[in-house]
Amino acid sequence: MVRNGLMQFPRVLKDLDLIISQMYSIGYSSLPLIALTSAFTGMVATVQTAYQVREYVPLDLLGAGVGKAIMLELAPVTTALVLAGRAGAAMAAEIGTMKVTEQIDALEAFSIDPHRYLFLPRFLASLVMLPVLVIFSMLVGILSAIMIASVALDVEAYTFAESLKLFFKYRDLLGGLAKSLFFGGIIATMGCHYGFMAEGGAQGVGKATTGAVVAASVLVLVSDYFVGALVFV
Repeated sequence: MVRNGLMQFPRVLKDLDLIISQMYSIGYSSLPLIALTSAFTGMVATVQTAYQVREYVPLDLLGAGVGKAIMLELAPVTTALVLAGRAGAAMAAEIGTMKVTEQIDALEAFSIDPHRYLFLPRFLASLVMLPVLVIFSMLVGILSAIMIASVALDVEAYTFAESLKLFFKYRDLLGGLAKSLFFGGIIATMGCHYGFMAEGGAQGVGKATTGAVVAASVLVLVSDYFVGALVFV
């Protein structure tokens, strides 16, 4: 499916409206959910990091540890898992419904390649929007961490931000974004693959949706290790 879709890449400008529509669905429509999960992820990361290190490391350095955790791991993985449940499930359900109702057969009858028309816009939109959402998640997570550190842990926002700035490395940011590219491709591929494989009416669409979410979530966690090992080891 991926190969068939990418072979149609030179014709992607004809489907620019579809790509923009998918970018809106995957990206803009997910912002409230990503903001909520990222805010609480940043807060719990701050509280738990402080609990673990307060006897060994001054809390003045709390921002460095929390910031790196958010950029390297928490923001990319949390965002990807949320999108696997939201966007991946939607892709599988939409395409699965089209499959069992023979709409995909109708596309082929009109000489429209379903992989170009259905898969490629979703795949490209995911590649573009996952890094954008991860950057948004990082910002929300760090801001919420600064807030909870100043309110609950008596660590001033300036002190938190200075320790984050002192130990910041562009490699950390780029590594998190590199992960998000792989995660975006995985989510779109699994969502569309299981959608195309759906059969057996409504029950088949339900199974395809469940399979897409499970497969995407597992592959996100597996690829997280391999990409992390490749970038940071």
